[in-house]
Amino acid sequence: MGHEGARKIPVLDPRSGAVDFELTVADAVAVQAAARRLRQGQGAWNALGVDGRVAALARWAQELAGPFRAPITEADSRDTGGGEVSRIAVDMMLGILRGNCASAKAQLEAITRSGTSRANPDVAWRNVLKPYPLVGVISPWNAPTMLSMLRAIPPLFAGCAVLVKPSEVAPRFASAVRASVESIPELAAVFDFVLGDGETGQALIAEADFISFTGSVPNGRRVAEACARRLIPCELELGGKDPLVVLASAPLEDAVAAALRGAVTSTGQVCFSIERIYVHESIHDAFVSGLAERARGIRINHPDPLQGQLSPFIGPHQAGIVDAHLDDALAKGARLACGGKSFTRDGGRYMLPTILTDVTHDMRIMQEETFGPVMPVMRFRTADEAVALANDTIFGLSAAVMAGTEEEAAAVAERIDAGNVSVQDAFLTFHAGEAQADKFGSSGVPGNRPGLARYVRRQALLVNHGKPVCLTQQSLRAAG
Repeated sequence: MGHEGARKIPVLDPRSGAVDFELTVADAVAVQAAARRLRQGQGAWNALGVDGRVAALARWAQELAGPFRAPITEADSRDTGGGEVSRIAVDMMLGILRGNCASAKAQLEAITRSGTSRANPDVAWRNVLKPYPLVGVISPWNAPTMLSMLRAIPPLFAGCAVLVKPSEVAPRFASAVRASVESIPELAAVFDFVLGDGETGQALIAEADFISFTGSVPNGRRVAEACARRLIPCELELGGKDPLVVLASAPLEDAVAAALRGAVTSTGQVCFSIERIYVHESIHDAFVSGLAERARGIRINHPDPLQGQLSPFIGPHQAGIVDAHLDDALAKGARLACGGKSFTRDGGRYMLPTILTDVTHDMRIMQEETFGPVMPVMRFRTADEAVALANDTIFGLSAAVMAGTEEEAAAVAERIDAGNVSVQDAFLTFHAGEAQADKFGSSGVPGNRPGLARYVRRQALLVNHGKPVCLTQQSLRAAG
């Protein structure tokens, strides 16, 4: 959306490094127009009731599973360089849709109350759910379709209209998803996208009644401050620096497999990637040796995006951040056990799985979000020390613990300050939707209520079945 002469932003192809797409920035006027149109449709959408909305969204799911699967997958692959997350993006959308189709009515009924006043039995009350008319979603670049739809789909079930602002780094998927939405007319009236950068995001915050943001901690603070000035609610999912604790009793092969998958899936460009690994000193050397052996078998998906496990960095700026973290660690005494800095292939920036040992917590790679396929491994002596190291962070998104038994792992997991903790595996946060975990520390701010409840306000209708009380002189004296 935009107007003639509007600002343009060139978008790079992660695989070639060349500009292959140009978006027109939606300015404040364009965002206002989109918001106005969606608000106009929201009343009819809410009036469908939960059953009507479920029926419409179920039809959308059928379209996504059919003719629109391939175009959305292709567009997301162009945005990300063809990683694993792109190949499952539509399936993740379908999971969110089908799960809410099955549970939306029960979720909303569970927060609807009715009763009688304790002070006056003639007065009855009941709740009416009033959805926020317009939810604004500001989504990130690392898994563009999945992470935008994770936040956009639930408020639709609650009766809201939704306007999504994708990252300007990965905006191509939006037109493919929009085409699928347009196949369901009543949905198209309440769901749309605006493209742009921070200017567009600011305009969206100025128009929406509720903001859902996924991105970096610094940008999350800016969003929270802007929402606070307008006194509108927001939910924030920010960065992570997820630890994996491997206790002495853990099966070594399983621990190695979990660590590698958790750290390098999508080239480590996932907020809940494993970014710190703490291994008991008795198995540390064997763990590092086994991890390095497996890591050397991982290949980049070049030249064929369907072959190999590692896609390019979605933005070249991210490769620079990861390289800087490596340089800092090596300069402070870390040792490279496998891999190394990023490199270029036909214009794309890639990195092989990289393992560091002799790391310490004064290194950036153990404190700041790296967002790359890097595995710093640190030894510990006791479970208390492991917990202290895992909690020595400003973040608290996810974590993982592996041990000889589920009970031993869970006992340590419960002591880690993180919203989702995988036990006997890593990277299970993909499956945490219904668990409705909170974020800890600087990893975000959850909605004020779980599930669909966060997108509605409860209005109380108070009905007097008797006569209005007459305010007599006697009642005035009693009141005084």
